[in-house]
Amino acid sequence: MPPVMPAGPAGPGGPFSHVVTNPATGEAAGTVTETSPEEAEEAVRRAVRAAAGWAQVSPADRARLLRAFAGLVDRDVETLARLEVTEAGHPITTARGEAAAVRDVLAHYAGAPERLNGRQIPVAGGLDVTFHEPLGVVGVIVPWNFPMPIASWGLAPALAAGNAVLLKPAELTPLTARHLAALGREAGLPEGLLQVLPGRGAVVGRFLVEHEAVRKICFTGSVPVGQAIMAACAAQTKRVTLELGGKSPNISVNSHSSVRYSTPFGGFKQSGLGRELGPDAPLAFTEEKNVFIATS
Repeated sequence: MPPVMPAGPAGPGGPFSHVVTNPATGEAAGTVTETSPEEAEEAVRRAVRAAAGWAQVSPADRARLLRAFAGLVDRDVETLARLEVTEAGHPITTARGEAAAVRDVLAHYAGAPERLNGRQIPVAGGLDVTFHEPLGVVGVIVPWNFPMPIASWGLAPALAAGNAVLLKPAELTPLTARHLAALGREAGLPEGLLQVLPGRGAVVGRFLVEHEAVRKICFTGSVPVGQAIMAACAAQTKRVTLELGGKSPNISVNSHSSVRYSTPFGGFKQSGLGRELGPDAPLAFTEEKNVFIATS
């Protein structure tokens, strides 16, 4: 898979560290050290163990914990919004809406564990019954433009379906991802079920894509990188969900008065990204199993 970002210099925290900078002020908001291959390997092991236990949690209890997660996000909407302003430069009103959207996505998919219904298919001599089982470990790789909502679109249905999630935020915007993972632990999610692996796509992202224990990749980003991810996943017959490229082009001009007349509001509001969430999204994080029940 081609590099997503050139290698950075060695930093005080290890082989690669990134200073998170407030794009509005240029001030440093913190330093994040890249996850090493050894740390990533241990994170996968923890996720495999956590996924095995989470899959055995009753649907009602899984739903309860996801609702608790949503409640804590609601409690920390302002904190998350301030982090989004700091790392992504979004207006505070927009950032508050994004944090509230994460809450709503979690609350929505909290209803999914009890609705992962199978099918009953009459066949000769009996009945075929299908049901959905979690995949195991899911890697979610998100971009910098809307780090909170895009992360929730992957992690919420994956958790609802019974999977563990390894979340790889963009190098520029890791702060909200780390806070969301901390809220998940506070809500009672098992240790290792939702982990954040900061770092470059060419290192951490590649590791997730190529690791055989990571059973699915969700990626939002550029077309060339998405093509490389698809090819790497195809070699393992690994499931993949891709959201690629940009839309909603903007018109950039120097005159404020010209902006008022020339640029559609949606160009500012969307920042080049849109998505639909459906009630069946958790099914994309499961595999269908079939059991034959003899009736004669």
